[in-house]
Amino acid sequence: MAELADIFNDWQKFYTKSLTAEQYHAINDICACRTPEMGSGVLYSCPNCKTPHFSWQSCGNRNCPKCGNDKITKWLSKRQQELLPVDYYMNTFTLPSELRGLCRRFPKEVYGVFFSAASSALKELALDKRFLGAEIGIIGTLHTWRRDGEFHPHIHFLLPGGGLSKDGCYWVFPKNKKVLIAPTPLAKLFKGKLKAELQKLDLLKFVPKNAWLKKWVVHSKNVGNGMSSFKYLATYMQRIFISNNRIVEYDGTNVTFKYKDSKNGQTHYRTMHALEFMKMFLQHVLPLGFQKTRYYGFLGSARKKVIKDIRTIILINRGQPPSEPEEFKTPFFKCKKCGVKITLINAGARSPPQGAVII
Repeated sequence: MAELADIFNDWQKFYTKSLTAEQYHAINDICACRTPEMGSGVLYSCPNCKTPHFSWQSCGNRNCPKCGNDKITKWLSKRQQELLPVDYYMNTFTLPSELRGLCRRFPKEVYGVFFSAASSALKELALDKRFLGAEIGIIGTLHTWRRDGEFHPHIHFLLPGGGLSKDGCYWVFPKNKKVLIAPTPLAKLFKGKLKAELQKLDLLKFVPKNAWLKKWVVHSKNVGNGMSSFKYLATYMQRIFISNNRIVEYDGTNVTFKYKDSKNGQTHYRTMHALEFMKMFLQHVLPLGFQKTRYYGFLGSARKKVIKDIRTIILINRGQPPSEPEEFKTPFFKCKKCGVKITLINAGARSPPQGAVII
């Protein structure tokens, strides 16, 4: 099956558009990932049949499709201790099409104020007694694409269902189980805050005036409780525009990939020249050092020590005894010959031993 690395290896020398440093590194890392170019690898052994297994090191680039699953696993492992015994809600903020050109010209600045305006709107309305009257916790992650790969900047925010009272003594549950904060006033407040932020950066002059006249939309839904809600967000967090298993055909010139329609779940196929495919992929590479996932409120880095106390407060409000958070089971490699869990032997092996299974 063809991979993203195959397309880049074949066509990067023909790509004539200028590359940013981030795009250049993304191409090189994706091509080198889990190949001998990495210089070393990880050696495992099966405790049952003694078969050695070897994997070349991953590149770790956030745009690499081979590294995404590893990052999801690590992120979920960290989040399991922060899990609260409530339903979680997903709020999705999308920038109107009139601002897409501005995102391409000034990505770091615009995406930065996108985060600040949206998170500020969520926190402000949450403190309003008409909606919740409490401090909330927020995890947000930026996406810049639609499922068909076209440019479509939006942020997914995951919020625990409810918030901590202003005196920090009790948990305020949502008034509406379906929606944590009403999306219509949220969209209006977000639009005003973003406009003010762009004005401060002297970027408002680049935005067509009709962008501020149209109705902005924020989507909100209940995504369940337990680790399932974190797993739901994790796929958004570490997902890149396309994974290798979505590339269904590559004939050396044209690329065909599949995607699902978000409205009806039907599978569609899209075919384009490899150079056009590269161009589409590279427009989603974020600026170097840009933090695509951010934490706010009591889920911010300065407040994470209080999560255990918040958990206890929620359970006391419900009349339940505190219990340990749901456990996330970390996936592991199995022996390709007998199916037993393999054991790590050397995390810095220079090359695979004779007879090793490459994984």
